[in-house]
Amino acid sequence: MISRFRHAALIGKYQARGMRPLLEEIAHLLTRRGLEVSVEIETAHNTGLAGYPALTPDELGQTCDIAIVVGGDGTMLGIARTLARYGVPMVGVNQGRLGFITDIPVAQVLHALKAIIAGDYEEEHRAMLEGGVLRDGESIYEAVAMNDVVLRSGTTSMVELRVEVDDQFVANFRADGLIISSPTGSTAYALSAGGPILHPGVAGWLIVPIAPHMLSNRPIVVPDNGRISIEIVSAREPSVNFDMQSLASLLIGDRITVRRSDHRVRFLHPRGWNYYATLRRKLHWNEGALPGDGGQ
Repeated sequence: MISRFRHAALIGKYQARGMRPLLEEIAHLLTRRGLEVSVEIETAHNTGLAGYPALTPDELGQTCDIAIVVGGDGTMLGIARTLARYGVPMVGVNQGRLGFITDIPVAQVLHALKAIIAGDYEEEHRAMLEGGVLRDGESIYEAVAMNDVVLRSGTTSMVELRVEVDDQFVANFRADGLIISSPTGSTAYALSAGGPILHPGVAGWLIVPIAPHMLSNRPIVVPDNGRISIEIVSAREPSVNFDMQSLASLLIGDRITVRRSDHRVRFLHPRGWNYYATLRRKLHWNEGALPGDGGQ
């Protein structure tokens, strides 16, 4: 079986029990299929996986043409922001409960990978958010997020945030916080806060207030080709979080801007994969599904 790829990156949730034997099994499969294998440096050092080059995420992006990510959605979020800049497609293997973006169960990983590296797969592209913090017109922080940008108070107190889209005033939100979510992030924190699920093919962002103090402050979907601006009107110890990257030293008057990133995340899924089947499994929507509907 001829591979469509030549060099695979291997990234794992190294804290998980049994990770090293699983990574070794995947690495052996890849090398038997003629691929070079490099391991993300923290994964290599913390699992003791030896015999393969240990590279930083940026080095993986510059060297590899496919990435196998083993763990959960958090593991995928951590590496996807870097590899997206290099256009490296990623395959998500879930160790534990089914993830939304790490969708291949461990029990099926060898069978799925054989097909994928031979070119039999479904490819999907996901938009990302990027933005930063402006203070007195000067940029003090920049970051990229695959899921969401979240503004909150450092205490249990309310925040008041002035929201504009493309310099058009939307509303002053008084709430426990505010989420700007991509379609990928619509099944994460935004869903818990009462936001809708957005299909990844929808070109939009979600603006979701967290526990709003006015019942009329509802989630809204806005086009993803514009710029969202949030000014901090009042808050105690406000902070902003781009996925797992946080800035806690915000001040009243700081302005957080969010826009679509120039880079997109590439996912490779087993043939027959579809988003709705993932939702049915993860959210237990299986009632009424027929045998031919897939993903049951």
